[in-house]
Amino acid sequence: RNWIGKSIGTEVKFKIIDVPNSCSDTLSVFTTRPDTLFGVTYVVLAPEHPLTLELVKGQKNQKQVEAFVHSIMRRSSLDRTDDSKEKKGLSLGYNVINPVNGETIPLYIADYVLMDYGTGAVMAVPAHDQRDFDFAIQHHLPIKQVIQPNNQQCDAEIPLDCAYTGLGKLINSELFNGIDNESAKTQITDWLVKHKQGQQKVIYKLRDWLISRQRYWGTPIPMLIDENGDYIPEEIDNLPIMLPKDITFNGQGNPLAQSESFKQINRDGKYYCRETDTMDTFVDSSWYFLRYCDPTNQQLPFSKEHTDYWMNVDQYIGGIEHAVLHLLYARFFTKVLRDLGFTSIDEPFERLLCQGMVIKDGAKMSKSLGNTVDPHYIIEKYGADTARVFILFGAPVERDLEWSDQAIEGAYRFLKRIYRLVSEPSVFPLKNETIVEQFRHKTIHSVTQDINRFSYNTAISRLMEFVNTLYQYGITQIALESLLQLLAPFAPFLAEEGWHLLGKKGSVHQSQWPSFNPDQLEDNVVTIVVQVNGKLRHKMTVKKNIDQKELEMLALNSKRIQDFTINREIKKIIVVSNKLVNIVVS
Repeated sequence: RNWIGKSIGTEVKFKIIDVPNSCSDTLSVFTTRPDTLFGVTYVVLAPEHPLTLELVKGQKNQKQVEAFVHSIMRRSSLDRTDDSKEKKGLSLGYNVINPVNGETIPLYIADYVLMDYGTGAVMAVPAHDQRDFDFAIQHHLPIKQVIQPNNQQCDAEIPLDCAYTGLGKLINSELFNGIDNESAKTQITDWLVKHKQGQQKVIYKLRDWLISRQRYWGTPIPMLIDENGDYIPEEIDNLPIMLPKDITFNGQGNPLAQSESFKQINRDGKYYCRETDTMDTFVDSSWYFLRYCDPTNQQLPFSKEHTDYWMNVDQYIGGIEHAVLHLLYARFFTKVLRDLGFTSIDEPFERLLCQGMVIKDGAKMSKSLGNTVDPHYIIEKYGADTARVFILFGAPVERDLEWSDQAIEGAYRFLKRIYRLVSEPSVFPLKNETIVEQFRHKTIHSVTQDINRFSYNTAISRLMEFVNTLYQYGITQIALESLLQLLAPFAPFLAEEGWHLLGKKGSVHQSQWPSFNPDQLEDNVVTIVVQVNGKLRHKMTVKKNIDQKELEMLALNSKRIQDFTINREIKKIIVVSNKLVNIVVS
């Protein structure tokens, strides 16, 4: 809605006094704030408004106004509307009449008014618009308050130090005094319509698309130009138009215009010149996903049957800039194709995910800033898998990633630990199969969930915990297989090499994703604290709800505990189920 810029407002007619015969004496102004109409103290034209130069033609201020207009036109719209910059303008030497109260007010031009919104003319209400307020202060123009904040008394003797843009009751507005300003919008508009001084109007900020990026590889425009210079559509049987290969790229002009085989067309003895301009790349990117549904169709771009079956796209992933550019283009194209009957799809994409940027030295990493890191350096020193794991682990996918050489080293060490598990299995004898197996099932469950919700950083964190468990309690064949399968989306090369080191056939990427047993997700092992005379001396991992006598024997037979109980009388053993064993000795 914001990008299209729909505005519901009122078009108001201001009469220009003593206008030259060559010019219209009525100026139309669009406003979304008709409630402030009694507070208008001047009217402003955009420098590029058609009336601007017409009004000063032959006048003594003509050269001054022309010079000002030319200087403003060299500035960007963004620069002109920057609220932090001084508002520049000139009086045109004319006055206009405010239609609601008959007051005579001056007509200006100013840099902060643009032609591409509304009518290119603005009724200035300094008391209730900050830009108008700033301009009025700089040019010593009146400021007339017409909205009084609710529950406040307005003292006209106290000047405003900034524009008041909140809600309130109308003052200084004749028969509309006392009305709340939201209701006044409708009532004042109705008054204007009744007296033929205005009308309600809806305008949009959306502009026509500009096909400006001319590229040899752009989409050819299927039009021919005949001997009279008239455009004729290419016959459907001659589509698609194929780009020529006899092209020379010399940096001069459009390369397609240099290809005679492409330009010159002979049809039944008549000669035509093919259009050599191409359409911007967004023309293709706005519907290419529909072609994916039917990529081998030789008769049509895509069939309705195929797009109705495959669409819509489950997940759209892109930078935040796509949310207001390509995403909207694709939606517009889809809706037009729907209206034409080429597809039944209303919305092309089911979900949107905007990934974050990479930040280095406090700024967004970009070629223009010269703060990029050469990926070849990372790949040569650490391998491609390290780069992938670092990026995916460094931050949630939707958040910005802070570049860190130390974090790259950390990702590298993690992958080396996995390689050691696979390449040196004898170093990790199995010590507790129960713990390893349960952790395997829990890791499969967690990583699967994390991948499905795009939480790659937490998925890798789960794998790190699994690796720590294998280092502590030993390995099994199935544990290593599951580890490599879960690792494969993040570190595909290491996972593939490890898969073959385990003696597995085929590719890990074509293996079945590991499954988990829901019964294994609840902890069936617990950590027991073992105390001697109330002091912590050891910790044991045992089966949950283990028999009390068995638990006592495990504690007493532990070498760590025997160091504190040897040659001492055991007076009592206190057991708290699934929590602790306290051995009391003399």
